[in-house]
Amino acid sequence: MNILTRNLFLVVAFCALFKGYSQDSLQQKSNIQQYTPSKLVGQGQYDVKWFNNLYTQTESTFTEGKEPRQTFFTSTLEGYTGVGTNKRWNVGAILEFRSNVIGDRSALDVFKFDGENNTARSGLTSIAPSVKFVPIASVSNFSIQSSFFIPLVDNESENGVFLDQKGYIWQNRFFYDYTFPGDKWQLFSEINSELSFGDKEESFANNSLNLSPGLFLSYFPSSKFTILALAQHSQRLDLGNNFTQDFTALGGGAKYQLTSALNLEILYTNFVRGNNTGLGQTFNLGLRGIF
Repeated sequence: MNILTRNLFLVVAFCALFKGYSQDSLQQKSNIQQYTPSKLVGQGQYDVKWFNNLYTQTESTFTEGKEPRQTFFTSTLEGYTGVGTNKRWNVGAILEFRSNVIGDRSALDVFKFDGENNTARSGLTSIAPSVKFVPIASVSNFSIQSSFFIPLVDNESENGVFLDQKGYIWQNRFFYDYTFPGDKWQLFSEINSELSFGDKEESFANNSLNLSPGLFLSYFPSSKFTILALAQHSQRLDLGNNFTQDFTALGGGAKYQLTSALNLEILYTNFVRGNNTGLGQTFNLGLRGIF
């Protein structure tokens, strides 16, 4: 083998090795790094998320001091599948189940689903057809989720126990994420808008617009684990129902990639301020699978 042939062989071998290494590196990138809420799945893939939120309060802006405990549990199941070959469209649906208890009952009583008169209610409260899309083909990390929630409750409150809004909601969520060089830090941002409409006598929220921006900063000690800090604000604007509301929440959490398809998420938030609102805490647990 002459020098030219030997050198050519070494170059080819090096390129093959480098290509293989690059592919392995890409394969090692987990779903919690790749598939933020901004990213859409491709054709033939399914994105399924089960998210559980428990909000409990003993304080509010309506009174001073401690109040009897109220707890509101929401379990959301949403699923999407890719449409087309360019990862720009996903279609799916969202289901919401709620269980609420009042009257100073234990926060964990929401899991009893006992429907006790004057202190508890539970049930499937809404369903929403939903679509996610990337409006700008060259910016795949910016997407919009548009959902139309149809209420399934007959009465918003019964015997003094609130269950869920009785009104139609058009929700639009704007997602954007940015991964810093080195893949250790990631910033995710969201603006959620909810337009509630219907008879204002049936719901406190009807004929109002709720705007909720949020920021999430994540750090990845490894590709399979991340810790995050978050800040969220919510502002309800009066469009004819004579009711406004706002609050700010701070918190943090973590995500872990359980398998190549499944990841687990835990979050905590604290309502640090607000107007016409409760000042409680949320405990959140989510499971997401991309298949």
